[in-house]
Formats: sequence, structure tokens, C-alpha cells
Amino acid sequence: MAKRKATYRIFVTRRESMYVGDQPDHSLMLTELEGEPVELTVGVAGEFISRRSVGFHDRIKGAGKMEGYALSTFQHGQVYSRFEGQRDGMTKITSGTWKVYRGTGKLTGLTGQGTFTVEPTDKPREFILKMEGDYELGAG
Repeated sequence: MAKRKATYRIFVTRRESMYVGDQPDHSLMLTELEGEPVELTVGVAGEFISRRSVGFHDRIKGAGKMEGYALSTFQHGQVYSRFEGQRDGMTKITSGTWKVYRGTGKLTGLTGQGTFTVEPTDKPREFILKMEGDYELGAG
């Protein structure tokens, strides 16, 4: 197992919200985000190409659970992961866990899991994603 950390700047590229109506400020939201690395060590799959995630949020007054999928593409492979977390309505920080469920190319056979935080920046629809965890590249 290898410990790794990464920081990304992520941007909301699409967001759809619907109010539930059972209590004030209860909404469901589907989001798409793309990102670029702020701090990332180049690994066996080569240079970073892109990061995209799609997530589902269930919030009451800005707090609540979220879950979704992320796809990170590198020069020689891709990583597919699933994440789930909880957003604090006061701090607007989301924290949770992620787990790799598939790798392709030089990342075939990759396993991994860890934690993440997402914090808003001063810019609308922009966030900082900090990830850390353990990865292992098995025989693919």
C-alpha cells in the first residue's frame, strides 16, 4: 500500500436543484464538477489529463449527505471511484470517504480508499478538494 495525497481545484459545470417541499430549504441537487490539480504527484499512469465527478446531494438548510462518482484520467490510465460524505451547513465544508472501484490502462487492478474534504473558495462555483488515502496496484 502506498499513501498518497492530492489537492484539486474543482468547478461546478452543471447543477440542477429541486425543492422537496416537506420542510423549509429541503432540496435535492445533481451536480457535475471538473477539476485540475493544485498538488499532485505524478504516478505510474503519467501526467494528469482531467477529473470529472457527478454527485447527488440531499440538503436541508445547506447541510446533508452527498454521494457520487469520480473519473480521473491520466496519460496512461483512468481511475473510477465512488464517494460519500456529509456537508456541514455552518462551515459549508463537506467531508467523507472515497473508494476506487475500477482502474484502466496502467491502473488496471488498482485498489484504494481514503478520506476527502471539499471547501468553498471566494469564487462562485469553485471549491478545493483535498484527498488522502492508500492505493495498491495489483496484477491486472
